[in-house]
Amino acid sequence: MKKILNTIWVMGVLTLAVFCLSACDRDLDVQQSYPFTVETMPVQKDIIRGQTAEIRCTLKRGGEFADTRYTIRYFQSDGKGLLRMDNGTVFKPNDRYPLTKEVFRLYYTSLSTDRQTIDVYVEDSFGRVQQLTFSFNNEKAEN
Repeated sequence: MKKILNTIWVMGVLTLAVFCLSACDRDLDVQQSYPFTVETMPVQKDIIRGQTAEIRCTLKRGGEFADTRYTIRYFQSDGKGLLRMDNGTVFKPNDRYPLTKEVFRLYYTSLSTDRQTIDVYVEDSFGRVQQLTFSFNNEKAEN
């Protein structure tokens, strides 16, 4: 009887070991890509030629991965103007620039009297993109 119980016990332990070890995987599952958003403070809607609008931005990460890199670029679909970073970098349309801070400011300077629209794209090194659109109406300068 003791031999039968020992055999059942050994078979049970082996079955449990096979069950537990079959669920193991040698590869670690490390999440590298996290969602993110870019939040902005309210931005003025009216602008005159030569005036600069400040756009205050905050990059909100859904998680932290040390090797994630962010870039920023813009495209102007209506009007004419300049977009620059708070460090003085003047952006060229559709060129990517490294985004090294999570809190940053953009400055848009109007160069036309037309309605102006810019699209700003923030992209991470895994291909996730956050698009922001800013529209400015022309306001005639008072004499």
